[in-house]
Amino acid sequence: MQIHHTIASLRAALAGAGRIVFVPTMGNLHAGHIGLMTEARAHGDCVVASIFVNRLQFGPHEDFDKYPRTFVEDCAKLEAAGVDHLFAPDEVEMYPTPQTYHIDPAGAHVGMLEGAARPGHFRGVATVVLKLFNIVRPQVAVFGKKDYQQLMVIQNMVREFALPIDIVRGETARAEDGLALSSRNGYLSAAERAEAPRMYRLLERIRAAVHAGERDYAKLEAAAVTELTAHGWQPDYVSIRRRCDLQPPLAEEPGALVVLGAARLGHTRLIDNLEI
Repeated sequence: MQIHHTIASLRAALAGAGRIVFVPTMGNLHAGHIGLMTEARAHGDCVVASIFVNRLQFGPHEDFDKYPRTFVEDCAKLEAAGVDHLFAPDEVEMYPTPQTYHIDPAGAHVGMLEGAARPGHFRGVATVVLKLFNIVRPQVAVFGKKDYQQLMVIQNMVREFALPIDIVRGETARAEDGLALSSRNGYLSAAERAEAPRMYRLLERIRAAVHAGERDYAKLEAAAVTELTAHGWQPDYVSIRRRCDLQPPLAEEPGALVVLGAARLGHTRLIDNLEI
């Protein structure tokens, strides 16, 4: 695996590389990230990963400086996964001057769910992803379904700007008990880790109910929030939405749906989702 810290070095190495598949990350990699790298290999000739902790997507009360940085370990994992090139720029390389031009996703797409909890987050995500797309120039990019709202924002940005990039949706990697893999799981105490799969079980229950014909979505959502609260969680939301734009579905014409949840367990905020 070749490691590149500058745009010029990466672009020179990718000249004539064939069909490029790109997987952007912020590092601190776990098995879910590596699954995306494996998925990427099936879609092209050359797999490129990036590691860049993007200041633009952190809010004023989110500690950018404390974000886990495990570069040496990450490199070993990426190399073992067969990644061909790693782009690992510093902030000066990515933002040599202050970033005064930004991508502002549609307010209807980011003013709820994760966007409500983290104002401005998806503006920073969309801006850095577009910049990385312009640097790497991939034909394919792989994003995990675990960050479902992020995936929706990126898909819609690619479509509306007619970017020549196919977005591959990677499945959420899970532990044996169903808990979605996340760097945040390491912050859970032993008792919290044992409790954490409850959210996944609730989402499964909601999916089964909808498949069985239940259309009182508000009732399903409220019951899930009540159960989480009763077991010591602090829920932000459990919500059934349309997959395409994460707007509330019409009961008479629901289309393809997804149920999403976010809640704090102790000091750790966990998110998950299941397509219905």
